[in-house]
Amino acid sequence: MTTETSSQISHTAPSAADDAPLVVAAFYKFAPLADREALQARLIALGDSVGVKGTLLLAPEGINATLAGPRAGIDATLDALRALPGFADLTHKESTAEAPPFPRLRVRLKREIVTIRDPRADPNTAVGTYVKPADWNDLITAPDVVLVDTRNDYEVEIGTFEGAIDPATTSFSEFPQWVRDNLDPKTETKVAMFCTGGIRCEKATALMKNLGFKDVFHLEGGILKYLEEIPETESKWRGECFVFDGRVSLSHGLTPGTHAMCETCNHAYPKTESLCPACGSERRYGEP
Repeated sequence: MTTETSSQISHTAPSAADDAPLVVAAFYKFAPLADREALQARLIALGDSVGVKGTLLLAPEGINATLAGPRAGIDATLDALRALPGFADLTHKESTAEAPPFPRLRVRLKREIVTIRDPRADPNTAVGTYVKPADWNDLITAPDVVLVDTRNDYEVEIGTFEGAIDPATTSFSEFPQWVRDNLDPKTETKVAMFCTGGIRCEKATALMKNLGFKDVFHLEGGILKYLEEIPETESKWRGECFVFDGRVSLSHGLTPGTHAMCETCNHAYPKTESLCPACGSERRYGEP
């Protein structure tokens, strides 16, 4: 069991220009994490001092976060996390935002960093085969591969990979039952899965390995890494990628998407629509 000390969280105040784009960093890591209450307090103090906002989840199994702030503030936060025992190799994905995508910093203590409620979904005991974005197209176009989108229905609605199965789940905790009802390790011998940043697939592939599926693959770095690295002319992605912040969606090259978020029902829909098609509301997040 590892522990952290207060000396492991240090920082230097950011000095980035006020008009520079904000850096958005998304990351997660499965590794044992102890003394979470003390770490929570230190990370809140650090984030407030360096101008970082967003959501950071701390659980016994690890860390999951999407944060935004000035370059120096993001770097200070990542440096502090990488100084923790077991987190030296923490990697992250970056994009930028002109306007703050988060109103505040939230550091929350959770039982899981992504909730699936199934002990068989343990990435520390089993995990699928990582596939780099450059190799993903060849895998998912193979005739013997079943492609599954592990995200929720409202995410799939605005974009997914060509030919992917939509489980039509409303929360990730429904995914284990969907697998048991719809997939058979004797007939679906090769299964490829993907999600926004890769974290849900860590648990989804662990679950399927423990259910007897032999050849299970997942997109390394998730959809965001694919959209960052693969040119649109070569892409098998169709639509935009839903993200859980004020940007709502991203497109190829991680450029801002064309979707707004309904303040009434949280439905994402094109900005060209004046009313939410789901509930008829005209109120959008971030607008008066």
